[in-house]
Amino acid sequence: MGRLQESRSEETRRAILSAAGRLFAQKGFDAVSIREIAKEAGCSHTTLYIYFKDKEALLHELSVGPLEGLHQQLREVLDDKSLAPREKAKRLGSRFVQFCLEHRTMYSLFFTTKAERVDCPEPAVPLNRLRNQLFGMLRESLLACLPPDLKEETGLAYARIYFYTLHGIVGTYNQSEEPLEQLLERLTPTFELTVEVLLDGFIQNEKRRSEKQ
Repeated sequence: MGRLQESRSEETRRAILSAAGRLFAQKGFDAVSIREIAKEAGCSHTTLYIYFKDKEALLHELSVGPLEGLHQQLREVLDDKSLAPREKAKRLGSRFVQFCLEHRTMYSLFFTTKAERVDCPEPAVPLNRLRNQLFGMLRESLLACLPPDLKEETGLAYARIYFYTLHGIVGTYNQSEEPLEQLLERLTPTFELTVEVLLDGFIQNEKRRSEKQ
């Protein structure tokens, strides 16, 4: 009986998470109530509270696992000593875009819902700490391609431009019905060229600054 109850408990938990994910994707995080999630999951709202204390806990549970997986992928690229800095930057950008397009329905939930500033040193929410770590890895790959004497605030500005560009790419194709594999095959060269152009532009901008001084 204990095992049966445990199995049913896990099924209920999964049903709640699945319902929350569907409703958040359809309506947006703020528009969905706990009672709606419980109804969609086939349980009472009091039952839902046994598993999750609030919507933020559901957001955390839905997002952290996939984002930790992305974190590991990006870290493997950064730690690969066989890759030149530019190649790392291109691969990180491509993997970030691929992840976002692979999780199109959950993209906003993963990256923008209840988000804080990407340069916030100590986010209060664990999910935002993870999000900012991902930004930090993209920033690290970018700065490795730029002059070492770059001012910190300039490096942050360039990293933001890079980050916004990646999100812009995702936003362009987020509603596309084209299969992911086909989309990536067609557009990955353009994604990589985007990183090259950004890097060249940043470097040229620093050269112009130096000449003016």
